[in-house]
Amino acid sequence: MPINSIVIRQLNLCPWKSVSDAMHKYTIHRNNKSYDELWLVEHYPIFTQGRFGSSKHILEPTNIEVIKSDRGGQVTYHGPGQQIMYVLIDLKRRKISVHQLISILEQTVIKTLSYFKIRAHNRLDARGVYVKNEKICSLGLRISKGCSLHGLALNVTVDLTPFLIINPCGYANMKMTKIQNFDHDVSITKVKYLLVSEFTDLMNYNYIKWQ
Repeated sequence: MPINSIVIRQLNLCPWKSVSDAMHKYTIHRNNKSYDELWLVEHYPIFTQGRFGSSKHILEPTNIEVIKSDRGGQVTYHGPGQQIMYVLIDLKRRKISVHQLISILEQTVIKTLSYFKIRAHNRLDARGVYVKNEKICSLGLRISKGCSLHGLALNVTVDLTPFLIINPCGYANMKMTKIQNFDHDVSITKVKYLLVSEFTDLMNYNYIKWQ
């Protein structure tokens, strides 16, 4: 039955807009028999601006495309080497709130980072996951028809330079970090499987189908 089942899709490296369009299409057409899904993807370089985002957080001209998103939050950067996990979850069916899902996503990342001996934490005043005072994972969600879209972006081996020309997530002087700064041999494949394992465990899914 779909209520305790989830489908995992590995999309690899894809343009942001094509994945966003597909995510919205899935949500529009899903019903109570549709499976929850996790989409694992990396994006070509792009800045995305949340639906209430301000252009003032882009600090200088850039050749990297800036595109509007309907997720929450301000501006962030996506690029190869950043593991993105989009969570297409029927919250009503799972009987969890948006705040509970955010907490589960943060705990998913914190538990994943512990495998690399990285001590991480969340912040209630600025959602996401941090190592000391540096941000390693950003979160942004939208809820439609009681279902979630978008998800988390965890910096694994991504080039952090583009973050220098924005206020990441709307916070001036926010420093970013990545797993590679702590484990030079980290692979995004390993991170991907750890994220799925931790998330599905925290969400109590008992049937997991990889596609």
